Amino acid sequence: MSTIQATIRDTKTKGQVNDLRSKGNVPGIVYGGEQPNEKISITTKELKNLINKENFLSNVISINLDGKEQKVLTRNIAFDTVTDEPIHFDLMRIVKGGRIILEIPVKFINNELSPGLKRGGVLNIVRRKVELRCPAENIPTELVVDLDGLEIGTSIKISSINLPENVTPTIQGRDFVIATVAAPTVVKEPEKPAETAEGEATEGAETATAEGSSADGNKAEGEKSKEEDKSSSDKK
Repeated sequence: MSTIQATIRDTKTKGQVNDLRSKGNVPGIVYGGEQPNEKISITTKELKNLINKENFLSNVISINLDGKEQKVLTRNIAFDTVTDEPIHFDLMRIVKGGRIILEIPVKFINNELSPGLKRGGVLNIVRRKVELRCPAENIPTELVVDLDGLEIGTSIKISSINLPENVTPTIQGRDFVIATVAAPTVVKEPEKPAETAEGEATEGAETATAEGSSADGNKAEGEKSKEEDKSSSDKK
């Protein structure tokens, strides 16, 4: 769990908020529970460190505010459209006994121990996050799927994941799929032109030409014979 230092801010105008940002701080608000909303600020550097952490939107954070610690969840962060710098954030208090709906990321482990993946199978991820209803005091940081021993054709469903106590999916009534170990994709190459057929076609054309030439030759010889016979008759 990350712990960050926060400061109460007493900004009332847009100019005061901009002045706060110019000094390297980001304004925010803490809300939820029976306590009133609190306007706070944290350093830009600390907020960026928080954003860069994996799955920061589903991670429980402890903020130190005037010597008192509060457990919160990040619910929203606004960014400047030009500079892409964070300009505001919202934190929600975690109230004991309450329930929260969160999208929890899925983590896959032991890929190298899956016989199906070793044989060229493909891990087809259907859901990278699962929306869960969680008790405020028992929020999982991630859902772990162990791929050890999984063969091609295996379907990993929500029922195969061990959820913490009292944590339930928001989707009820069906055992939905998280991922599958699919068969390898075979890419069929286009067929090459049949060289033999082309050769036969060419050879056939040559033969036809040769036969045509032969026929023409026979015709010429026949005509020559007729001319010779006519000449002999004239002499007689």
